[in-house]
Amino acid sequence: MTKTKSISIVSGKGGVGKSNLTLNLGYTLSRMEHNTLIVDCDMGLANMDVLLGIAPEKHMQDILISGDKPEDIVMPIVHEGAAKLDLIPANSGLASFAELDSASISIVCSALNPFAEEYDYLLLDIGAGISPTALSFAAATSMRILVVTPEPTSMTNGYAFMKVLTAKYDVSSFYILVNQVETLTEAQHTFNRLCTVCERFLRLKPTFLGAVHNDPKVLEAVRMQRPFMELFPQSQASKDCQSLAKGLLRLENPATEEDLENGPLVPRSLRSGDETAQK
Repeated sequence: MTKTKSISIVSGKGGVGKSNLTLNLGYTLSRMEHNTLIVDCDMGLANMDVLLGIAPEKHMQDILISGDKPEDIVMPIVHEGAAKLDLIPANSGLASFAELDSASISIVCSALNPFAEEYDYLLLDIGAGISPTALSFAAATSMRILVVTPEPTSMTNGYAFMKVLTAKYDVSSFYILVNQVETLTEAQHTFNRLCTVCERFLRLKPTFLGAVHNDPKVLEAVRMQRPFMELFPQSQASKDCQSLAKGLLRLENPATEEDLENGPLVPRSLRSGDETAQK
């Protein structure tokens, strides 16, 4: 039975800081002595390697191209102290791998599962939007963090992501992370608006995970291609990220006993009538 908590970090649109938050959340968890593996699941426009200033020789797509194992692809990011942070990068600009069918998703999940058992947390950085690949990976994890900003377009597209994933995979559990806020009041207001619409039209109630303030140190760290948690640990964004990680540590793994037996990633079947959408 797996002890690994699998979490997909998703967004309805690009530009909300999802990948950077995934990186820094992973960094924070490892600093809190929890072995963490980040997998870049944006198969078309991967950018985790850019955020870290690295040039991987192998990528996740090699699992499908040449049958490589995750241990042949994984790259160490932090191996100091009591826990580690590792990355399985993806390649960018491969049009043929921008979308994966259900069989390919299953192959990737089956390859990752035994390797991910070494870790306490498995974070999937999933491509923005409601593509079939993004939805499939999001449905395969036991937890989902939806990143939104106070912008109306972000909230609208975030709602759309939850609506489509719920309709296609009967997934109803979401944690909301509000990024780029000026105040905690703004974050709570953003969440309340999103929650009200979800309760009214989707009959689901997402959970507020927390917020990250708009902080110039975030952009500065991106330009330096390192986690802001590493470069500026006393910045407001870093303090927020620490609070988010502590919140995650308090959460119980919502996976069923059957899912825990199958591994951290469990590919889901589409609801009846949606099978054609995956072909």
